[in-house]
Amino acid sequence: MGALAATAVRIRHDLHTRLLKSRARTDELFQIVREEALYDRPIAERHRIVFYIGHVEAFDWNLLSQRAFGLRSFHRTFDELFSFGIDPVGGGLPTDPPEDWPSLPEVARYQKRVREELDRAIEHALERPEEGHPHSLQMLHVAVEHRLMHAETLAYMLHRLPAGKKICGPEKVAWKAPRVKSRLVEIPAGRATLGIQHSNEHENNLAQEKPAQESIVEFGWDNEFAAHEIAVPEFAIDSHNVTNHDFLRFIQAGGYDNRSLWSPEAWAWRTKENILHPMFWRAEGNLWLYRTMFGEIRLPLEWPVYVSHAEATAYANWLGRKLPTEAQFHRAAYGTPKNELPAQKARGGDANAEERGHPGGKERQGELERTYPWGEEAPSERHGNFDFHSWDPSPVGVHPAGVSAFGVYDLVGNGWEWTRTEFAPFPGFTPMPFYPGYSADFFDGKHYVMKGGSPRTAACMLRRSFRNWFQPHYPYLYATFRCVED
Repeated sequence: MGALAATAVRIRHDLHTRLLKSRARTDELFQIVREEALYDRPIAERHRIVFYIGHVEAFDWNLLSQRAFGLRSFHRTFDELFSFGIDPVGGGLPTDPPEDWPSLPEVARYQKRVREELDRAIEHALERPEEGHPHSLQMLHVAVEHRLMHAETLAYMLHRLPAGKKICGPEKVAWKAPRVKSRLVEIPAGRATLGIQHSNEHENNLAQEKPAQESIVEFGWDNEFAAHEIAVPEFAIDSHNVTNHDFLRFIQAGGYDNRSLWSPEAWAWRTKENILHPMFWRAEGNLWLYRTMFGEIRLPLEWPVYVSHAEATAYANWLGRKLPTEAQFHRAAYGTPKNELPAQKARGGDANAEERGHPGGKERQGELERTYPWGEEAPSERHGNFDFHSWDPSPVGVHPAGVSAFGVYDLVGNGWEWTRTEFAPFPGFTPMPFYPGYSADFFDGKHYVMKGGSPRTAACMLRRSFRNWFQPHYPYLYATFRCVED
């Protein structure tokens, strides 16, 4: 077996291991729901919980079975029933009753067989890598990350499920809340690199459907390609995310009643839905309570506020500021002062990362871009609140090891960060041939880019190029924000 084939086998084996681990992650999530609640719909805009038990399996099957392994469908009805989630914009909520869905034993049998057949096919492919589909590695990456995405977005849904319908998870992390005061950090003008770049060989293979160097190309979803630089004028950005305490001031100042702070569409949404405070808050007399995953606590003032894009924008308008653009976020998170030396770039990490084609650590005219805000070291618990280590946020600023070169905190983890950039394709965008609608279906001017990650974001999606997106009037996300002055 040649070196390239051996590398492909190793990567497929690693991906299969990651797929098994990602299944354990979603299984763990469904296990916190009491059986009688699995047909509930905690969020009106989403399917019932039982749909997602079938969906993560049907997605893997529909993606891999015929296309990658030549397997024939054994339950086409379920393949179709569980194939697509929903993202309603401006109404059109689902109305299906619980009895429209299959029984739990039927779904469990489907899940079991999907996993067994795919696992056998993957093992066979490991033994005969030369017979594999030209995009099999990419498709396995997609299967893993799709499931891990649902391990997060399902948490949004289960967060809305009453505590009595859940089996309480492990005790929360005992964070030591520092007393921090956010300040505006001056970010000098510079350039930001967005996205990742295909190798020329890979671009040719993608166009010609030929197997070759796929194993050496870093994975990215289609909206992450292609890498390009953007000039970013100087600006100032909050050193910390807006906290519940900060946002409480906005409420007390009448922010939800001040129409001038809201766009016409946002105001129509706020009034129609009677939005008067963040979705995670609840007023009880003069006391504000906060809804955690497994109960309610007194409002934790030092946690980042989780709000919709519309609410975040209204707050920024109240201060006479703006949400950052995607490029400004990148500049603040991954840029460095011009006097930072290459040796500093790799501090605590891998000094040879750039030579091996790592996406970060790019040097340009004496100015560096880091792979992560803190440098090149792989993400760990000391850098932030992510990778499923906690069900809830931590106080802002409790992870000083994750600070950026410019002194900006919590840019990765503890809550996705809203930007004012509409989700749109990068120059050179090409849809994935085996999943063409993943991004393109949402290039509609109705979704905004989010960056960073939340407590329930997998570590693999903390890469600099990853782009999340959501519609502006969806209030259930683990999404926070910070403001900028241009």
